[in-house]
Amino acid sequence: MRFIFLFSILLLGACQTDSPTTQTIEMYNGAGDMVGTATMNEQEDGVGIELKLEGLEPGFHGIHVHEFPKCEGPDFTTAGNHYNPEGKEHGLMHPDGPHMGDLPNIEADGGGLVEAELMLAGATLLDGKNSLLNEEGSSLIVHEAQDDGVTQPSGDSGVRILCGEIKKDKDSGVSDESPTDPTETNEDQEE
Repeated sequence: MRFIFLFSILLLGACQTDSPTTQTIEMYNGAGDMVGTATMNEQEDGVGIELKLEGLEPGFHGIHVHEFPKCEGPDFTTAGNHYNPEGKEHGLMHPDGPHMGDLPNIEADGGGLVEAELMLAGATLLDGKNSLLNEEGSSLIVHEAQDDGVTQPSGDSGVRILCGEIKKDKDSGVSDESPTDPTETNEDQEE
């Protein structure tokens, strides 16, 4: 009987480590207004993202995970550059890409609404090299224009218009880290 009890406890513990991780991120515009959410789910192939946003200009917008969980408006430059732990080039269509944080464009309808499901392949919300929660975390940024999928360093997608912080601990402190240079590995960098 004692064996069955211990086996049951071990089995339950093992199941808990395999349970999906979910996190809902509040998305804010440059004025500090909450304009929607991004629900992130740990999946077998990466992190699934379910977006529900409002107040965007109709049309396509670039969206990326950035390296710091700092969404200081109005321009959100505190979020740093694209999340890129593997040192690749920017763009889902670039032969030497993509950055880990590169996502497909999203489309706002005529009323400025976005409802989309995206996959951040290879990323995780668990521990590991490609964890979106390493160090302090990261952020999710929506840009004013469409990402062209190849232009360095950010797909010519324009200014950052929405931001949401992806954090392990919502009350973590501010880091003094400087953003990385997204072009430092670009062999074709113009002088």
